[in-house]
Amino acid sequence: MAARNGNHQPKGYRRLMQKDTSTHFESSELPRHVAVIMDGNNRWARVNGLSGSAGHRAGAEAARQVVYSCVKRDIKYLTLFAFSSENWLRPNKEVKGLMALFLAVLKRNEINQLHLNNVRLQFIGNRGSFSAKLQHHMRDVEELTAANTGTVVTVAADYGGRWDIANAARQIAEQVKQGKLRAEDVSVATMEKYICLADTPMPDLCIRTGGENRISNFLLWQFAYTELYFTDCYWPDFDDTHFQQAMDDYGKRQRRYGHLNIPSHSDELPVTGSMHSA
Repeated sequence: MAARNGNHQPKGYRRLMQKDTSTHFESSELPRHVAVIMDGNNRWARVNGLSGSAGHRAGAEAARQVVYSCVKRDIKYLTLFAFSSENWLRPNKEVKGLMALFLAVLKRNEINQLHLNNVRLQFIGNRGSFSAKLQHHMRDVEELTAANTGTVVTVAADYGGRWDIANAARQIAEQVKQGKLRAEDVSVATMEKYICLADTPMPDLCIRTGGENRISNFLLWQFAYTELYFTDCYWPDFDDTHFQQAMDDYGKRQRRYGHLNIPSHSDELPVTGSMHSA
């Protein structure tokens, strides 16, 4: 389902973060797990007469904003598609700039602010492709926030849904090879033990900005019953008002998962491999 409520008007790429957590929201109509495909940084930069690197910096600010949008609504899980497996194919200068920005963000004081707000940060993807220095800072951030019990922010970096499924299949095949698992016992539940985000409920809602209506190899397994929300708004312009519009749209939907009864969240679904969509 596509929602067209974007705003392409020029804005400065730095924004104040909305950290006010006093606003009350009805949790019964909110998703428990939100995934975001953050698209449109380069196009936003062109519209505003700025460089591509400025667009990515603005996108990093928008990512911080959406974290606080989730925190103040008590949304438990947020997964951000920061860097896909295919992004390595972009121009070398842009990739280097993205890696430098990624490292700079991990070293910012903002990480400590997120820590003080009880946010837990973790990463999924093939992190072995990144520099040793970047991997070190990723581990530091995960260790710093590991005991936090608030919103869990997962950053997908060098991640692809096909890679995720293939990686899980390889691990299962190794278990079968070692005699620890019988091939006939492999089920949906088995697969979900090895897939990324195995320890979290499946996403209830995926938001994609930038005007494209596709999921671009993001969380292919996990999105089986995820609601999709598309907006023309370029990612750097996506603020708390846009986020609330996505929440309002989600609150109007009925999620049946092929059943007559309507579970509140995707984690209430049985994981048996026998469920069929109506």
